[in-house]
Parts: sequence; structure tokens; C-alpha cells
Amino acid sequence: MKVFKNFKDYSSQKPLALSLGMFDGVHLGHKSIIDELINAGSENNLETAILTFWPHPRFVFNPNEDLKLLNTLDEKKQLMEKYGIHHLFLKEFDEEFRNLTGEEFVRQILIDKLNVKYLIIGYDHSFGKNKSGNFELLQELSKELDFVVEQMEAINIHENNISSTKVRNALLAGNIKEANEMLGYSYSVSGTVVHGKKIGRTIGYPTANIETESIKLLPKKGAYIVETEVKGRQYKGMLSIGTNPTVNGEKLTVEVYILDFEGDIYDEKITVKFRGFLHDEIKFEGLEKLIERLDEDKRLTREFQF
Repeated sequence: MKVFKNFKDYSSQKPLALSLGMFDGVHLGHKSIIDELINAGSENNLETAILTFWPHPRFVFNPNEDLKLLNTLDEKKQLMEKYGIHHLFLKEFDEEFRNLTGEEFVRQILIDKLNVKYLIIGYDHSFGKNKSGNFELLQELSKELDFVVEQMEAINIHENNISSTKVRNALLAGNIKEANEMLGYSYSVSGTVVHGKKIGRTIGYPTANIETESIKLLPKKGAYIVETEVKGRQYKGMLSIGTNPTVNGEKLTVEVYILDFEGDIYDEKITVKFRGFLHDEIKFEGLEKLIERLDEDKRLTREFQF
């Protein structure tokens, strides 16, 4: 997959089958669009492309908003490549771009610069200044500009439409199973192992403190069953998101106790995949009660079937 941050850097002999949107999470709704895109590309001898925005436009409109995303940029790239996309356009949502009307965007960007011949949009997608671009406009322009436009229906799970907002809300409620069902994969967090207070090692539960990207959404505070990837190997783990209230902690930390693992992994990048929710963050009366709960969490984690 080739990644472009500027349209003028792109040139190709083949026209494109393209879809546009934020694709935050690249969930099953997005995956259905990508699958249809790949089918259209194959049937019409077109290369496939996704046009998305980075940074998120809400960072432009509301710079003080503490927006958290389901994917870091690297994660989004990896998912797009895994699903078979040829080209990924990462457009900055700058002043010039945000002032394009829907029609100007179609004519100047999609047709003149990218040579789009097949366009697929989500069921609720709008674009352009004041959201002036929609499926009806695309249908009108497709005849004049010689491209095919298709609108995808919403994908449902348990009779609910999948959306990035619903995935985000499920994670913030600790509903890992529901979030993972909508994503089609296990939600993950990656980061570098940094030094912490090292309290865990004094009670027989040494943890790796993970420094995550600031824009990455963390599930609600609590304890989780995770699959931990360290140096290419997978281990079961118990992960805590919280402030360690039992020892009067204040800073939010992400810490994982890795089962059946020993070794120094400071400065290593590790990834944790969320598989199950154990319990909310608890302030115990003392370390003895904390250890009892950790022992129980460890038992539940060992029994959990990945």
C-alpha cells in the first residue's frame, strides 16, 4: 500500500475505486465498504483507494476538545494494508480544503486529481463546505463526469447500526466483547514500557507500565484480561487502567502483569489486545486485600479462553 499526504505526489496509470471518510476504528461497517471497494476494483480493473483526514477535522474545528481516537495513524495504516487497499490518502483538513463545496471537491479532487471512476460512500456520509456534498449530489454529477457512485447500507450487530461512536461508548463502558464484535478484531493499545513506581514487584505482581499515544482512546478505568505481544510472542496478561488508589496514586497509568513471563523490557514497544473485562477500579483497604483480588484475577485470566 502506498501512502500520500499530498495529492500532487500521486500519479497512476489506472483510475481509482475510492471511498472517503474518517474510518476511525476501521470497524465492520468500514470493512464492508472496503470489501465492496475491492470487488468494484477487481471487476472494473481499477486500483483501490481510501481518502481520509489526518489529523481528525475535529482537532481543527475544536482545538481545545480532548478528542480520543480508536486508531493511531500507524494502526489505521496497518488495518488498511491488511484489508488490501492500494492507496491511502491522508489529507490535512486545512483552510483551503475546508472551503471547498461538495461539488468543487468532486470536480477538483476526485475527478481532476485522482481520476476516480467508482465511488463508494457510507450510508450517512456528507462532505464539503456546510456538508453540501451528499449521495444525491454525487448521483447528479456521476452522469456528467462519468463515474459510478454507490451508497452502502449500515451494518448491524444485535439490531444496532455499527458506528465509531458506538464502539467508543462501548469501550468507555468497559463492554469489551461488544466493542470487539463491532470492530471485527480485538481493540488494542500499544506503547513503550517505561519505569513506574515498581510497587507491583514488591507484592509478587511486577507490571510493565505502558506509555501510550495521547490521542488513543483508553477503555474505562478498571482491570482487563489482555493478550500481550512482547518481541513477537503472545502472552496472557492482566491489565490495569487507573490511578492505583490503594497506594494513593494520582496519575493515570496503563500497567500490565504478563503471565509466565520474565525479563527486562524497558524501552520495548508492546501491544495489548483487550479480550475481557474483570472489574472496575477498586480502592482496597490495604495491600493484603489487593493481593487477594490479584490472585483471583490471575485465576480468571488463566481460565479465559482466547
